[in-house]
Amino acid sequence: MNITESEAPYEITAKTCGSKENGRKVIYSFVESFHNLSKDKKDIIISEIHACDRLKKYARDDLDREVIESEITDLKMALDLMT
Repeated sequence: MNITESEAPYEITAKTCGSKENGRKVIYSFVESFHNLSKDKKDIIISEIHACDRLKKYARDDLDREVIESEITDLKMALDLMT
């Protein structure tokens, strides 16, 4: 039996939430995976960057796009500081 076929192709999904008045932000949720316990901070940040890249393709307006790009920049900076 091949276990990898039953796993989701992405480990983390990203969504934007909030309003223009209160500020928009990116939130993340873990997709069920057999290997969640073996992820370190660096792996999680890399997965969040990939999730934001996928989300950016489907941004509804310029505000969402700006929020996502800002999040990607922050995540990349955090990743650089870890190495």
